[in-house]
Amino acid sequence: MLQVKDTELPNIIQLKNISQTYTGGKEFIIKDLDFLIEDKPGQGQFVVILGASGCGKSTLLRYIAGLQEPTSGEVLLRDKPVRQSGIRAGMVFQQYSSLPWLTVLENVELGLEFQNVEPKERRRRAQEMIDLVGLNGHENKYAVYPTLSGGQLQRVAIARSIIASPDILLMDEPFGALDINTRLQMQDLLEDVWLKFQPTIVFVTHDIEEAVYLADDIYIMAANPGRFVHHVSVDLPFNRDLEVKHSAKFNEIVRHVEDRMIEVSKL
Repeated sequence: MLQVKDTELPNIIQLKNISQTYTGGKEFIIKDLDFLIEDKPGQGQFVVILGASGCGKSTLLRYIAGLQEPTSGEVLLRDKPVRQSGIRAGMVFQQYSSLPWLTVLENVELGLEFQNVEPKERRRRAQEMIDLVGLNGHENKYAVYPTLSGGQLQRVAIARSIIASPDILLMDEPFGALDINTRLQMQDLLEDVWLKFQPTIVFVTHDIEEAVYLADDIYIMAANPGRFVHHVSVDLPFNRDLEVKHSAKFNEIVRHVEDRMIEVSKL
């Protein structure tokens, strides 16, 4: 079981002694799990969670988003229960989550509409975000496949999540259904968005190279029951590009994470 290390930095996400059962305690999906993400001032944090299917990765994201409560334990955002924290959390799923009866512009505006931003201002800000994620010219198309490609629909989802200035962005295998070229483009887009807006990102993936390219820190979960067993600090340049992917250091970290994943599969 991985031990939580609490420093003097402020906490932004903390899961304390979390357990999840759907059988009255006969079987546990997650058992006695502790997890801590600290807030890095002026930078945010990019955390990636790796682990086999069924170990509870997506369930952890739902806890943080306030979509599910654990059977036991505490979920705290800035040291307060989720619903009392005032923290804004956006979420991007693997499945396309845009509203197909709305245009790209209308989808991106949604977060600002919920914040009661007046129409002219929210349209201006939505257009800026659309330009940032490379959807200029698609504003008035309906956000539905095949009118838009899978990569374009995920750009809509990222823009919609970021525009409301969330403190936390939760991403559940958002690029898993994309072809390799689009996936690589989306990784670079997400890197640019993170550097610009500096939210704390918690990103779930099964792709080790993707994890190493994006993360500050990688946490590896074991299953039956789900718990964290390894932490890998990614010692790579803050700004990353194709040259970083081709470096010996990048490949060394990938091999290290692969070795830890093999260890976990034998637990």
